[in-house]
Amino acid sequence: MSNTTTASPLAKGTLVQQSEGKIVLGLPGSEYQLHLLTDAALTPSVTGKITGTITAEAQRVDKTQNGTGGRFIEPVYGRPRRIQGRITATDTAANTITVFAACPVVCSFATDQSASDFEVGQTVTFDVKPGAKFAQA
Repeated sequence: MSNTTTASPLAKGTLVQQSEGKIVLGLPGSEYQLHLLTDAALTPSVTGKITGTITAEAQRVDKTQNGTGGRFIEPVYGRPRRIQGRITATDTAANTITVFAACPVVCSFATDQSASDFEVGQTVTFDVKPGAKFAQA
């Protein structure tokens, strides 16, 4: 059985730059410029806005103590290397968790961890393997 919430896994941002297989996604209201891979050329709106799903493979996912530490993606400029945020959805069938950091990120596991090990509302932190992707909605 899958746990889900009404929180959307879609990230919204501005297409800052695009080259073959890569984009730079600017997140609204912040200085974030995430460098992500993509399987296809993206088509932004006339204002440069795009919406889609960010997926990442998490190294060992740890629960933070008492939900402390806030939400973030490190670094602010570049490929995501570390994420901390609150779980907004788990999908045991797909074995993923959706973590809201600076934006929602759907995370699979590089280890033998399972989505069933986590609950919606928990704050988690983890390193991200290279290869985080963006798929336009």
